[in-house]
Amino acid sequence: MTAVGWENFFVAEVGASAALAGLLFVGLSLNMSKIVAAAALPNRALEALGLLVAILIVASTLLVPGEGTRLEGLQLVLIGGTVCAVTTGVSYRSLRLVEPRYRPFHGVETALIGLATGFYALSGVVLIAWGEPGLYLTVPAVLGSFLIAILDSWVLLVEVNR
Repeated sequence: MTAVGWENFFVAEVGASAALAGLLFVGLSLNMSKIVAAAALPNRALEALGLLVAILIVASTLLVPGEGTRLEGLQLVLIGGTVCAVTTGVSYRSLRLVEPRYRPFHGVETALIGLATGFYALSGVVLIAWGEPGLYLTVPAVLGSFLIAILDSWVLLVEVNR
């Protein structure tokens, strides 16, 4: 059972991630032809959407009543490990598609995606071993995921039109 006081945080994250994912879909539809024309941008859209969906799933599962910290921790390990592997893998595979002048930035972004999403799995391990302190590690995972998704969205919605 999620510790008292965390419910508001996770409810806020569910709402924010769902709203931003919806806005991302609208923005992508407005720039679809330009995004599809650039080799690496569809992957960047997938990364942004994946990060927002990860926040939505993690926060939603932590709001389920009556679960113990071990089950919540196991869910975080599984969700976090999957999200980390998928989003980092997509970002890494698209590195060769990125224009050479942008590759250093993309490499940094790939590392940040791995770090942010890795915190989900780490929070699960800590939650299983020590209980509530593991929830504090979801904060950098969520905030890092939001930051990267927003930066990706900016590129997809604004920079693509420059």
